[in-house]
Formats: sequence, structure tokens, C-alpha cells
Amino acid sequence: MPDPAAHDREPDLGEADFEQLRPVLSWAIAAAAPGSRVVGVKGLRDGTNPWLLRLDRSGTTCEVFLKVGDVASVQQHRQLSTAVAALILAQEHALPAPRLVAADLDGSQAGMLAMLTTVLPGSSDIPRAASPNRLRKLGAAAATLHAVPLSPRPDLALRTQPLPDVDFAAWRRSAGTSELLTRAERLLADLPAPGGTVVFVHGDLWQGNTLWSDGCCTGIVDWDCAGAGASGIDIGWLRLDAALYFDASAADEILLGWQQSIGRPADYVAYWDVVAALGTVGDMKDCMPPLLDHGRTDIDAPTLTARRDPFLAAALDRLDRP
Repeated sequence: MPDPAAHDREPDLGEADFEQLRPVLSWAIAAAAPGSRVVGVKGLRDGTNPWLLRLDRSGTTCEVFLKVGDVASVQQHRQLSTAVAALILAQEHALPAPRLVAADLDGSQAGMLAMLTTVLPGSSDIPRAASPNRLRKLGAAAATLHAVPLSPRPDLALRTQPLPDVDFAAWRRSAGTSELLTRAERLLADLPAPGGTVVFVHGDLWQGNTLWSDGCCTGIVDWDCAGAGASGIDIGWLRLDAALYFDASAADEILLGWQQSIGRPADYVAYWDVVAALGTVGDMKDCMPPLLDHGRTDIDAPTLTARRDPFLAAALDRLDRP
């Protein structure tokens, strides 16, 4: 019998990768399209995990997204469990996200931690020119998440910052900081965390985690950092992202789109802008690799600094006002 996991390998998928994936490919076939075979495997991050699988059954093809993890890694188990819980909640509320096909959160079936989802149409490439309409749609997409109240629970924990697994202060101590970032750290340390409604947050909501087709946002991906928290966590991260890729006016379009969609002003915008900016280090060259993965090779570190610092300074100025 032919191997059901026989496939056309991408140039960067070697024999060792294939042998490691063989058991999980059989699991993926059984879960997504029994009787099919894998005819394409593409690594989506530096040629490796996560994977885009193309399946064929009697001439009919489909694509699924596969993410795997090490059963011995506590962090990978936590992140994958979070992503699964987030996608289930997203489906319950018809939010713009992939649909969960199957998951193995202990490795008993797939031989490793594994999650299989549908593939959304569109591209995550970021345009070089800011489009106010697109930015407002991005803010509106965030608002759909934040319309869902959510109490913290083990698989969707309380979030107080973007990328909750990253110790940004320790990163700055290691990579270097700046006077402005140090001032921001000190000011935030003296302020109580703002209250407000706890809602469903993505936790790493930036343009690279959204897909677009024909000017419309087809969905939000990469839910490893999701949880329950203030909507400002996502709003501030999106606003910083827009400011870095474009300028401060782009950040304001994000906010406008969010407010128009949800029907009220956002709370504590300056506070969450500062929190977002504190997700960087002094030399922005250390923050560049993710920014370059989505078609914006025109951006350099001096440009990022020249955009980050005014964004942060303006937020600090608003916080300092009585």
C-alpha cells in the first residue's frame, strides 16, 4: 500500500524533519481528511514548525494548518492549550479566526503535542503606505474580541501585558535601554493597574497576525498568548505596531476603528500605549526580525526608534497630566 503520508517536500524540508513528522502527519490525515494523502508540506516559520499541509483525496485537495510541540515542554503545552481554548471560544462567538479541526494536548495520538486548524484566505504582508480604511478595519476586528466578557481560567489566564511569557524588563537589562524607556518603567511602577471590564484578548495582536484579502480582514491567527484582560492590552500593541510601520496618525486610526465598532471610547489609552512601548528595548535593531517577515524590508532600526520614541513620549505626556 502507498504511504498515506507520502508528500512533495518543500526544498527546506529534509529527511530528518520528515521522519519526525511522519506520525503526526498520519494523525492529521485521520483527523482532517481520512483516506487522503499529504501532497505538500511547507514550514511557515524559517522553513519549520508550524506547517501548512496540502492533502489530496481522489483529486480533491484541501489545506490545513499544523502546529506541533514537545510533550516535555511545559511552556509549549501551556501555549498550545491556550491556542486551542481561544479557538474554541472564538468559534462559539463567530469571531474572525481559524476553526479548530483537532488537537492532541498530551501527545498520546500524534506522538507530540499537535493542533490542526483550517486555513484562512489572505496574506499577512503589510503595505508600505498606510491605509486609514484598513487600519480602522483592524481596530474594528480587535473590538469583536473585546465584546466578549471573559473571566480568567486555567487555559485562558489573566493577562496584564502583551506576550505574557516575555520578561521585557529583563530583556532591557540584557540588551540595553534608554532614558525614555527607563522613565516609562519608573512612572508605570508608581501607578496602579487600571481597572475596567475583563474581556477576551489576543495577547499578541499586531498586523503580522492578521490576514487580508481584497481589502478585508479575513481573520486573526496565532492565539498562543490569548487570555482574559483589559482591551487596552491589544489596543496599545496594535497602536504601537501601526506607529512603527507608519506613524502616529496610523495609531489613531486603529483607535478610531475600535471605538466606532464597539460604540464607546477606549479606556486608559495612554497607560496601555506605555505598556506596549515597554515591549521594546533601547536599540530597535533587536526588535526588527519579526517586522521584516511581512514584506517591509524598507524599515531600519533608526526609523523604528524615530517612530517609537515620539509614540512613547506622547503617551507619557498624557499620563503626566493631572
